[in-house]
Amino acid sequence: MSRSRALQYYVFTRLLLAPLMLWTITTVVFLLLRATPGDPVDAILGSRAPEAAKEALRSQLGLKGSLWQQYFDYMGKLLHFDLGTSLTSRGQTVWEIIQAHFPATVELALFSMIIALVVGITVGAVAASHPDTVWDTGGRLFGIITYAVPPFWAGMLFQLIFAVQLGWFPLGTRFPVTVPAPEGWSGLYTLDSLLTLNWMQLGVSLYYLFLPSVTLGLLLSGIFERIVRVNLKQTLKADYVEAARARGIPELRIVVAHALKNAMIPVITVLGLTFAALLGGAILTEVTFSWPGLANRLYEAISFRDYPTVQGIVVFFAAIVVVASILIDVLNACIDPRIRY
Repeated sequence: MSRSRALQYYVFTRLLLAPLMLWTITTVVFLLLRATPGDPVDAILGSRAPEAAKEALRSQLGLKGSLWQQYFDYMGKLLHFDLGTSLTSRGQTVWEIIQAHFPATVELALFSMIIALVVGITVGAVAASHPDTVWDTGGRLFGIITYAVPPFWAGMLFQLIFAVQLGWFPLGTRFPVTVPAPEGWSGLYTLDSLLTLNWMQLGVSLYYLFLPSVTLGLLLSGIFERIVRVNLKQTLKADYVEAARARGIPELRIVVAHALKNAMIPVITVLGLTFAALLGGAILTEVTFSWPGLANRLYEAISFRDYPTVQGIVVFFAAIVVVASILIDVLNACIDPRIRY
């Protein structure tokens, strides 16, 4: 089988498995939510509400009937791309919640990923090009510390230092309520303000985005630092690198133009999966900085046992992870001809 045919077969197989993966995730979340103690009706009306009111709300929310009936009703709606209606936001569908909060999460994830890549690749490259020195030891410690520090602790520490003590940045939120927020088709404040050439709104957006994105980006940079440092060390020992050194090519050019390019192949795989995980895994950072993103909305839905919202957001994030993993595999196959399927 030729390489192109093998790649097509692999992509086709992954596409067939994608609905199975989404169905498994949806089923597990559905069962786990209903296995946890507590009643969402009590969370909405309170435990002292009249029983008749509770039964009426339970019937309105589709929580009456057996577990199987609730499951098949939900899966039937999901097949028609109906994620349901939120229990805590009366009249608001889950799709409307996703559309309202997802741009904030995307903006935070994009800027955090840029910071993580720049810092991680730079520190990893410097550490690998100076083996067994203080630079190598410092890079190793940087990767371990940033990987081990909890996001919520780092967020509160940065808030205490840069927002409370120094007063350089705001404690949280995405945009001040006293200033009109940027309006546009994307929902990304930085992009919308840039497209409308509103430099004041762009500056305010970046000002409020800086601290949470730096916090999350620094913690993620340790992942890339470790990968770049390990792979670049191995690449610098390759025969073609030794040949380049024998020809008198400067060391900086060897590292940047030759060795780093090959060492970046594993980074591409981690980059895609890390970004997909960022979209659903920035919950602690968004909650710490009161960032109105989809992960923060998921946290609120879990707290109030909002079944449809939790299930809809999890399915949405799961679809992003599945698509991202397929795209990264295809990209790796196109970049690295040694990959076979």
